Amino acid sequence: MRIFDGIDSLTAAIGEHLGYSDWFEITQERVQLFADATGDHQWIHLDTERAAAGPFGGTVAHGYLTLSLLPMLGRGVYEFRGFAMGVNYGLNKVRFPSAVRVGARVRLGAEIVSVAPVALGVHAVIAYTIEIEGEAKPGCVAEAVVLLVPAKESV
Repeated sequence: MRIFDGIDSLTAAIGEHLGYSDWFEITQERVQLFADATGDHQWIHLDTERAAAGPFGGTVAHGYLTLSLLPMLGRGVYEFRGFAMGVNYGLNKVRFPSAVRVGARVRLGAEIVSVAPVALGVHAVIAYTIEIEGEAKPGCVAEAVVLLVPAKESV
């Protein structure tokens, strides 16, 4: 677990691979809950019988479900402690090179790409790769931008 206690420690880590999260299983229940939350009920995610005969050989997680795992899995890789707050600012790039089948296990790897000053603090760009256990291609690669606001020092 990498701990960042302020902008200097974050800047010092540019270009470093921060490590990996634990493996996490993608269940049909999670896929169903995501479908219900987003209204995306496409058969490749939910119809196990039809999906078994489809291009992926079974149901698969939504790409956006896979993407939405970044914050949860990221908590197992690094932590921001020296900041008043951190909020998602956006994404620079997202790709889904391989479908994540239901029952697969995934893990996240992370690397700090850049840290740039902005009015409220810094924008940290973090490159994420969500690997699929036993698969050559990842389920997701993404560059996320986080706005980090430094903590006010007490006097």
